[in-house]
Amino acid sequence: MPMDELKNQIRRLRFDYAEMTQAELAERVGVTRQTIIALESGKYFPSLALAFKLARCFGVTVEDVFQYDEPRR
Repeated sequence: MPMDELKNQIRRLRFDYAEMTQAELAERVGVTRQTIIALESGKYFPSLALAFKLARCFGVTVEDVFQYDEPRR
């Protein structure tokens, strides 16, 4: 799957949520800051469990955090 098919709103949600830092978010969901950086840049796909942890941290659904665009055929 090309990286550009899975998009996320993590950066926007962090700023909407009292301007949370990458380090604060990482601590809340149990990953490293480097993982948050990789997620935000689209270089890493989260596990399903991490996707749910991120969504719950912001009080939104997984679909509010991640969007998948079907590839064109």
